[in-house]
Amino acid sequence: MNVAVESPELGRSIIAGGYQTNVHEHGKGFPLMLIHGSGPGVTAWANWRLVMPELAKQRRVIAPDMLGFGYSERPANPDYQRDVWVEHAIGVLDALGIEQADLVGNSFGGGIALALAIRYPQRVRRLVLMGSVGVSFPITDGLDRVWGYEPSFQTMRSLMDTFAYDRTLVTDELAELRYQASIRPGFQESFAQMFPAPRQRWVDGLASNEADIRAVQHETLVIHGREDQVIPLQASLQLAQLIPNAQLHVYGHCGHWTQIEHAGRFARLVEDFLSEADSASGAN
Repeated sequence: MNVAVESPELGRSIIAGGYQTNVHEHGKGFPLMLIHGSGPGVTAWANWRLVMPELAKQRRVIAPDMLGFGYSERPANPDYQRDVWVEHAIGVLDALGIEQADLVGNSFGGGIALALAIRYPQRVRRLVLMGSVGVSFPITDGLDRVWGYEPSFQTMRSLMDTFAYDRTLVTDELAELRYQASIRPGFQESFAQMFPAPRQRWVDGLASNEADIRAVQHETLVIHGREDQVIPLQASLQLAQLIPNAQLHVYGHCGHWTQIEHAGRFARLVEDFLSEADSASGAN
């Protein structure tokens, strides 16, 4: 007898900002929203699967598939831009009755998290930006290839070599899984609409105004992999210089997959950073 196994990438379905949204929710405590990156076939679970269990030991972890990604809704006439994704993230918080949360943003998700903190400062307690966009920089060849992905196993295999410094993480089996994820019904169609060439405009479109970044008052942890070929280390150096209450942590021997290549270290670093605020506010 064949028994259907539900995909771990499926959380529960909520309506957020008017859109059906797939969201994972684990643990109890002060809310922590994780906003994923923008790779082909990406889901919240694929991005955060290694660190969600650790972070959920002390806090309520929320990880949505952002609008147009994963198993969340794909609008018929999409207007994919930074502010639309910011409003979707706020919609997730509103739907779950969360007044304030800590935010962790990965890459594309970092640009969304930063813009959310600027527009809705009262909704954010602390901010973590990992391999983040959010400032303008000349688009890298790696990011151009990620956003310009045309589905094939070989292309996915090449992209994964770009993402990871540690090549032992990049197996043919994993590349095949991610390739299959990228060609699920609707996935590539929506992804291809998000970042069409010329793609420098999407780097600039995800960037926040420098004066607005300087005005961010949240305690902020900026994290980057030294060997990142997708988002240049300089972007995080600039964010750390602009944000008044920022600290910077750079992992050596690490590409764009900080939360995967250094999962244990990443989870401990983020937990220590957020627990400072817990102690100050009496949360948990």
